[in-house]
Amino acid sequence: MGTGPVEGHEAVPFAAEFWAALGGADALLPGLRVTGIGDLPSAFRVSALAAASIGVAGLAATELGALVGGAEPRVSVNRLLASAWFGSAVRPAGWSVPPVWDPYTRNYRAARGGWVRLHTNASHHRAAALRVLGATEATDPADVRRLVGRWDAFELEEAVVEAGGVSAAMRTREEWRAHPQGAAVASEPLLHRDRGSAGAVGEHWRPTVERPLAGLRVLDLTRVLAGPVATRFLAGLGADVLRVDPPDWDEPAIVPNMTLGKRTARLDARTPEGLERLKALLAEADVLVHGYRDGALDRLGLDAGTRQRLRPGLVEASLTAFGFSGPWRERRGFDSVVQMASGISHRGMVATWEERPQQLPVQALDHATGYLLAASVLRGVVELVRDGAGSSTRTSLARVAEALVSGGDQPTDGVFDQWNGPCTMIGTQWGAAELLPPPARFDEINFGFERIPKPLGSDAAEWGSPAA
Repeated sequence: MGTGPVEGHEAVPFAAEFWAALGGADALLPGLRVTGIGDLPSAFRVSALAAASIGVAGLAATELGALVGGAEPRVSVNRLLASAWFGSAVRPAGWSVPPVWDPYTRNYRAARGGWVRLHTNASHHRAAALRVLGATEATDPADVRRLVGRWDAFELEEAVVEAGGVSAAMRTREEWRAHPQGAAVASEPLLHRDRGSAGAVGEHWRPTVERPLAGLRVLDLTRVLAGPVATRFLAGLGADVLRVDPPDWDEPAIVPNMTLGKRTARLDARTPEGLERLKALLAEADVLVHGYRDGALDRLGLDAGTRQRLRPGLVEASLTAFGFSGPWRERRGFDSVVQMASGISHRGMVATWEERPQQLPVQALDHATGYLLAASVLRGVVELVRDGAGSSTRTSLARVAEALVSGGDQPTDGVFDQWNGPCTMIGTQWGAAELLPPPARFDEINFGFERIPKPLGSDAAEWGSPAA
């Protein structure tokens, strides 16, 4: 095994750093307990990251539970189960989801500069990358490899990004730290937290010790993958989560996992009618979670000041790929792309003596970021109740990557047992599925989901009764 038994917060890497970034009281941290053994196979401490990020989200939930009448905050996280939630919490039984990766999404060896990753899962990102390469959707992936092989990795990265696509050349950790964006990310706090406008939680919030977020309205404007992880955790605590997507967006490989517990609606905020509907939803929400690139909401006329005026006391949590400062602050990105740019893929390659970039065994940056966002929402609700003011918290995949790297290396030759404990059978729109046990264990909170997974756009873009 990679590690021995782990118990107590002092033996939990990352936990103290995460809880401090959330503004949590030091006195509550001993209420977090992590048990179990084993590490996901990686050069980095991914299982410890999973346990700590889920753990602080659970601790924040119990803090809120204590505020509404519960006992002293305590939460327990099983290291093996936390690692499993960083993979797939909903496991199809007798059916399958589409492939996670588009045929062109992969790491390619360039003529110069080493390796480069193209991320082409979204149709417009795929079109941009193929256009730069002089290819079309009819081009065989093997031919795309040959086309990439004519480029310099860094020049192709820039060309694809300039065309509206998503790409990253593989950098070493030293190259990333020396890069202007790497330096900018390193200078940012893990969680940037600001006090918001005065206000109160809406009357529809009816918290109980067992369901501390019951009736809390969460407007979810997020997509792959961190934001949906955050709002799924909030739904598990009873929140009324309304996920809103554009008319043409889909992510079929992960929808069964990421719509669990939520309503799912569509609207086009680029139209006057759609924008007004979005504003109306925001005005009646308690929480906003979004993953738009820096400035995107501003261009819609929904800048931070407007959001707080529309909903005084709003608790807001957001993320970007590459941070909120530096030359890449508006650059598109995903977990695997950030791994390439930030040196994680290179470090994994060196540690395992492989000849190709090595990605993390799960989308760990996404998942950890998601649980930190969920924790920030829970802490924001606590502060709203106590102080009568909303809040805004933001972070990035790249900044969470820095936290992971700062946790140090681990041996890559350990053995990891997959979670094979009991699961619950649930229904979905596609068929029966196994649902993992809750990612955190509480003395009093009943963590569970009131809505089954379903396709995007299955509901109206409106708030309904909590049980609707």
